[in-house]
Amino acid sequence: MSAVLTRFLFALLVALAAPWVCALELDGPLVQGGVVIGKVAPGTRVALDGRALRVAADGSFVIGFDRDAPVKHVLMAGAETRELRIARRDYDIQRVNGIAQQIMSPSAEDLKRIQREQSLVVAARARDDARTDFAAGFVWPITGRISGVYGSQRFYNGEPSRPHYGVDVAAPVGAEVRAPAPGVVTLAEPDLFYSGGTVIIDHGHALSSSFLHLSKVLVEPGQRVEQGELIARVGATGRATGPHLDWRMNWRDAKVDPQLLAGAMPASPQAPVAKGDMN
Repeated sequence: MSAVLTRFLFALLVALAAPWVCALELDGPLVQGGVVIGKVAPGTRVALDGRALRVAADGSFVIGFDRDAPVKHVLMAGAETRELRIARRDYDIQRVNGIAQQIMSPSAEDLKRIQREQSLVVAARARDDARTDFAAGFVWPITGRISGVYGSQRFYNGEPSRPHYGVDVAAPVGAEVRAPAPGVVTLAEPDLFYSGGTVIIDHGHALSSSFLHLSKVLVEPGQRVEQGELIARVGATGRATGPHLDWRMNWRDAKVDPQLLAGAMPASPQAPVAKGDMN
């Protein structure tokens, strides 16, 4: 075999093998609260920290990292193993005083109600559909002043609460809330104890958005919505101290940061000052 033919065959083998050797692609911030969209060759098995992930027919998949996610994770895609290093974040501390005692200490009857409602929320977020609505990207469901950020820790009447897992946007009661990405409505409740009017939209692959403290819910469970479609109106219902939208996102059991997906807040008319929510 001539040297020229040998070099040609070697180059051909390298070209054919390259898509499989370098098949794993990741798009998104490797940071606490981040969501990453991955891509592999169709049919490739993918697992994060030993837990299998759903992979779409086109090879796309989703991974997300909680507020306090460990620094090190292991992603396996076919024969490739990649160590993911997750950047830590600093979070704001906020203090809110003057909260009514009945809100701070729910009654026994309220606790039963809270447990029932939490079961509804958990079930709505537990879906892991094959739909890839997340691939359309995310936009802000409402524009305005950001009055509360993901990951912040709040103290009510001097007592620490759970970290805040959403992003708050100040807006008047009745302001329009629109779907940030396509999806299917999995929860539409007008009055939950903590979150008041609440809508949850599933975007596929266990990635979902939740919209809290709504004054009016305009969608129903099972309804498909498209990006930009009107789904609700801003309120101050549930455990809130003023009108605003609290937008939260979950990937599986990880609470992720919507702001990292939506990007910078678009310019809008100045929103009224509003206090954030209470959880």
